[in-house]
Amino acid sequence: MENKDLTIILVHGAWGDGSHWQHVIPALSKEGYKVRSVQNPLTSLADDINKTRDLIDAQEGKVLLAGHSYGGAVITGAGNHDKVAGLVYIAAFAPDEGDSLGSIFARREQPSGGASIYPDNKGFLWIKYDEFHQSFCQDLGEDEALVMSLSQKPIHGTCFGDMSGVPAWKTKPSWYQVSDQDHMIPPETEQEMADRINAKKIIHLNANHASLASHPQEVIELILEAATNVEQTLHIPHEFV
Repeated sequence: MENKDLTIILVHGAWGDGSHWQHVIPALSKEGYKVRSVQNPLTSLADDINKTRDLIDAQEGKVLLAGHSYGGAVITGAGNHDKVAGLVYIAAFAPDEGDSLGSIFARREQPSGGASIYPDNKGFLWIKYDEFHQSFCQDLGEDEALVMSLSQKPIHGTCFGDMSGVPAWKTKPSWYQVSDQDHMIPPETEQEMADRINAKKIIHLNANHASLASHPQEVIELILEAATNVEQTLHIPHEFV
């Protein structure tokens, strides 16, 4: 039986889609939560926020948002929806108003994975197929990394220049997971963002950027802790299956 009073919506980042949460979804569902994984177009920050809001609109009760990587910028905007009760950032951007991904990257030396990114003739950004494993998910097995590489979904360069609006984390409780071996977002930058949003809990994993795939159990536990906290705060009953 799904808990109709709280839905967990998972928001993917760049170079992937909703299936990046494949190791997380079954466990959350088995705990009785209604789980949905958005499929964002990765064409602009506004487009992705609006697509996520559409999925939030479709839910019956309150929503907990979890965003990975660029998905953190998406939930920072979409989280202002009145149905959203909390935010979970997984090795993710947590921009302030006026920030862009580009301005956040500019704060320190480019991470090593950035050298593997290249644009196509339509302005979409890709990660070089033969460098995807070492740049994005170096602690995954070769087969899983290969699938992730060859099925990557590019992000438009516009998304890196789009400025964030009023951040939901200023009014909604947040949780954050830092990947200490991240080659795509500097771990120091992740820590700074986690501190700035005053996350209720910050966990560190000896993980790559794709921590949701390489360390799913720890990610699941953080999301469940956030869900339990939200339920208790809102007095939402939860029936475990």
